[in-house]
Amino acid sequence: MWSTIWPVLISCLLLISLNALGEESGYCSTLTEHTKDLSNNNLTRIPSHLSNSIEYFDVSHNNIASIVHGDLSGLTHLCFLKVTHCGLQYISLDAFSSNSEIKILNISYNQLTVIPNLHLPQLRMLDLSSNPYPSYALPGSFGNLSYLSILAIGSKDASSVNVDDFVPLQNISLKKLIFGDGTELQNYENGSFSQLKSLWGVVLKVTFCQHFDIFSNMIMDFDQTQTKKIQLVKLFPDQCTIRTDPFMAFKDLRVLSNLSIVDTWINSSVMVKLFKNIWKSSFEETVFLNITYNEDTPDGFQLPKQNHTTNLRAFVLDGVHHHQYHYPTFNVSMELVNKLTYLKFSGTGMNILPCNLISAIKSLQLLDLSDNLLDESGFWWFGCSSHKVFPALRKLSLSHNRFNDLAEIAKNVNDMKFLESLDLSFNSISIDKPCFWPPHLIELSLSHNNLGNDIFRYLSPYFQKIDLSKTGISVIPLNISSLFPRLTYLFLSFNSIQVIPVDLRALMLLSLHIDQNAVTFISQKSMEGFPKLRTLKAGYNPFSCDCDSFWFLTAFNKSLLSDWPQDYTCSTPPSFSGMRFEMYEHSWLSCQPGLQAAVVLLVLFVVGTALAITVYSCDGIWYTKMLWVWMRMKRRGYKRADRLLNATFRYHAFISYSQHDSVWVGSQLVPELERSGLSLCVHERDFEPGMWIVDNIIHCVEHSYKSLFILSKHFVQSEWCNYELFFAQHRAISVNDDSLVFVLLEPIPPDSLPKKFLKLRTLLRRKTYLEWPADERKQRVFWCNLKAILQTVDQSKILKDVATDIAEMCPLVPVKE
Repeated sequence: MWSTIWPVLISCLLLISLNALGEESGYCSTLTEHTKDLSNNNLTRIPSHLSNSIEYFDVSHNNIASIVHGDLSGLTHLCFLKVTHCGLQYISLDAFSSNSEIKILNISYNQLTVIPNLHLPQLRMLDLSSNPYPSYALPGSFGNLSYLSILAIGSKDASSVNVDDFVPLQNISLKKLIFGDGTELQNYENGSFSQLKSLWGVVLKVTFCQHFDIFSNMIMDFDQTQTKKIQLVKLFPDQCTIRTDPFMAFKDLRVLSNLSIVDTWINSSVMVKLFKNIWKSSFEETVFLNITYNEDTPDGFQLPKQNHTTNLRAFVLDGVHHHQYHYPTFNVSMELVNKLTYLKFSGTGMNILPCNLISAIKSLQLLDLSDNLLDESGFWWFGCSSHKVFPALRKLSLSHNRFNDLAEIAKNVNDMKFLESLDLSFNSISIDKPCFWPPHLIELSLSHNNLGNDIFRYLSPYFQKIDLSKTGISVIPLNISSLFPRLTYLFLSFNSIQVIPVDLRALMLLSLHIDQNAVTFISQKSMEGFPKLRTLKAGYNPFSCDCDSFWFLTAFNKSLLSDWPQDYTCSTPPSFSGMRFEMYEHSWLSCQPGLQAAVVLLVLFVVGTALAITVYSCDGIWYTKMLWVWMRMKRRGYKRADRLLNATFRYHAFISYSQHDSVWVGSQLVPELERSGLSLCVHERDFEPGMWIVDNIIHCVEHSYKSLFILSKHFVQSEWCNYELFFAQHRAISVNDDSLVFVLLEPIPPDSLPKKFLKLRTLLRRKTYLEWPADERKQRVFWCNLKAILQTVDQSKILKDVATDIAEMCPLVPVKE
C-alpha cells in the first residue's frame, strides 16, 4: 500500500507552492513569532522596518514590481520567501545581499522576463515557474547553489530546451525537477537533461500531441540519470488525435521504475499502446491520477496476452472520469496482471467487486478500493468467494464507502486467511451485535465513524494497531491492557477525551496519538503506564498552563513528541491563552507544596532562632516576665478597683534597696523617718510570709504613697530591685501621679548601668533626686527634704486593720436610695 505514497507526495511537494515544501522538509521555522504574512495587502513595495527575527515571509498577491537592494536588508535571518502573483518584473543582482540564509524561494506566477542571478549559498528549493522568460538558459550563478535540491522552472514563452541551458547545474546535486508550464515544446536538444546526474524525481508539465520524438528523447535522457519516478502532468491535450505510438521508447528504459499520469485525457486506443509498452519496460508501478477516459474503439480496452515478462507489480487508478455515460469495457489477459502485489481502484464509482479480475491476481497482497460506492452486499456478493478471490491478501482498504454492519464485516473477513490490516474509515459503521474477528487480523482502522465508548467491547484481543480517530470516544477504558494485550499502536485523535487515566496500563504500546481532544494536562503517573512508548502525538489540546502541566513541560522527553512544539499552546488560565506551551515559565518550587511547607518551616525556624538569640542578648526574657507580671497586676487592679475605691494608703513609702545597702537603710534611714511618724514598708520586715515575692512587691507598692529607691552600684546589679522599680513605675503611670522618689546613695557611672536599667537613666534625667551627702550639716537638709516629700499625704493615712475591715464589710452594707 505504501508504494503509492510517491505519486501523492510528489504532487504535493512539487506542484503546490514551496511553502509546503519548507514545512515538510523542516528547513525553516513556521513558529508564529518568526512568521510574517502580508499577502493580499495591496502592497506596492516590501515594507521597511520589519522585525529582524522574521524567518518566514509571505508577500504574495500584491503589486510589487521589483525587489532591489535594501528592500530586504533588515531580514538577515530570512529563510523562506514567497513573492507570487505580484506582477514582479525585476530582481536586482544585490537584492538578496543581506539574506544569505534563504533556503526556500518562491517567485512563481510573476512577470519575470529574465531568470534572475541568485547568490544564495544556502538555497535548497527554488520555484521560477509560470514566468514569461523566453529561454530556459540558467545564469552562471546557479553553479554556486551547492545545496539546491528542488527546482521548478517553466514558461509558456519558452518553446525549446538547449544543452547549454542547464550546464550550470552539472555539478549540483539536484534531486527533483519540475519542468514546463503546460505547453508543447517545439525543440529539445538531446542530452539537455541527462547532465543532471543526481535526479531521482521528475514532474514533467509538458503537453505532447505532435512532437512525440521530443517526448521520447526527454524520457531517455531522464533514464540516463538516477531518476526512478516520473510524473507526466497533462500529457495530452483534450481530444488530441494520436495516430502513432508515443510510448515506444518505454521498452528501452533501464532505470525508471515509477510512472504517474496526472490530469490527462486518455483514449482507449492510446491506453492499449501505453500498456503494451509498459509491459515491456522497467516500470514496476503505474499510477493514473484524475484522468478522463474515453472509449474511442468499439471494443473498448483490449489487451491480449503478450509474449514478454513484465516488471509491473503495482497499479493505481485514482480518480477516473468517464467521458461516455456507460461502464467501460476491459478485456485483459489475466497473465498480464497475475504478478501484481498492489492494486488500487479509487474514485471509480465501483459498487460491486470485480471478482473475475481480482481472483486472477493470486499474488495480490495490498488492495485499495477506497472512495467508491461499495457496501457489504457489493463486496461479498453471492458469486464472489473471499477465500478464492483473496488467497494472499494482507492489507485491504475500504475507506470512504458505504459499509455499516461491523459484525457482518468481522464474520466475512474470517475467510481472508492472510488478512492482517483492514481500513474501514469514513464509512457509516454501526455496532449492535457481537463481533468475531479472526486471530490473523492485527490492524483495524475505524476512524471517522460515529461509534462511542462502547466500541472497545467489539474489538479483537489480537489487535496490535487500532485507529479510532474521530469516533466519538470520551473515555479510555482502564482495562485496555487486558482487552488488547498485544496493542502497540493506538490512534485516538479528534475525540472528546479529557484525561489520560493514571491507572491506565498498556505495557506493549509504542505509539499513542491523542491530539485534537480535550486533554488539559498529561501527568507523570499516566505516562508510567506506557513503559515502551516511543511516539506520542498530543498537540491541539486545551492545555492548562499551571502546576498540573509542570512535569510534562519540564521533565517529559520531548523527543517522543512528533508534533512538538508547534502544536502545543496554552488554553487556560485566560492570561496565558494562545501562548506556546514551551514559552510558559513556572518556578519549580511553586509547584512543590511539600517542599514549600518545608522551606516555610525552615525559614520560620531560622527567624525564630535569630529572634530568640536577639531577645536573649537584649534581656528579652526579663522584659517578657515583666510584661506578664504587669498584665497580672493590671487585671488584679481591675478586680479590686470597686472594693478599694475609697481606701487610703497604709504606708508613706515603700523602700527599695539592695541587700548590700541594708546596713545604711536599717541604721539610718528607717530610724530617722519612723521617729518623724512616717510609716515605712521594708521587705525584710513587712513582706507577708507565704505570698510570692512578686505579689508582696506589688502589694507594698500599691499600698504606699511613695516608692523610695536607694540607688547605688549594688542596686543596679540587683534583679529584685529592677522588679520593684518596674512595678512602681507602672503603678505611677496607671494612677497618673508622681510617686517615685530617688535617693542617690553613691555616684553611679552611666556606663555601669546594665541594659535592663536603661530606663533608670531616663528617669534620673527627667526627675529630681536626692543625694546622700557625706557632710553632717548637709545631712540635716537631706532629712528635712525627704520627710517633706513623704509627709504630704500624712493626714489620709489609716491603719491596715481598719482598711481591711472596711473592704470586707462593703459588700454587706445595703445601698440607700
